[in-house]
Amino acid sequence: MEIKISTENRRVQVTVMEVTGNIDSATHAAFEAKAAELIEGGARYILVDLTGVPYMSSAGLRALSAILNRLRAVNADISEEEMRKRINEGKYKSPHLKLLNLSEATRTGFETAGFDMFLEAFTDYQKALSSF
Repeated sequence: MEIKISTENRRVQVTVMEVTGNIDSATHAAFEAKAAELIEGGARYILVDLTGVPYMSSAGLRALSAILNRLRAVNADISEEEMRKRINEGKYKSPHLKLLNLSEATRTGFETAGFDMFLEAFTDYQKALSSF
């Protein structure tokens, strides 16, 4: 797995993580560690570009959850209780973490696990950036 980092200045500064290779039990820790490093370095809005990721396992989904939790810890927009309530009502999508170009296999796991209830996934780079 390879991760390239760039930034885009929109309404806010968006850090783009362009990942190439599977995110699975062998690579999820490195993926999560790189995101943690970025957050510790000041990243507050992250777009994960999965164009080059043919497969993401449940370990990759857990890494996304951990990244979201780290971003929420430094951005603290609403309480955990309020977030869960809004997710259940279909009224919450993370303003801090978004995804781009999920493969069909990854999208299936993403939706089956319910991640689509709180994370937005885009197929257009500019629309993804504009959503922050």
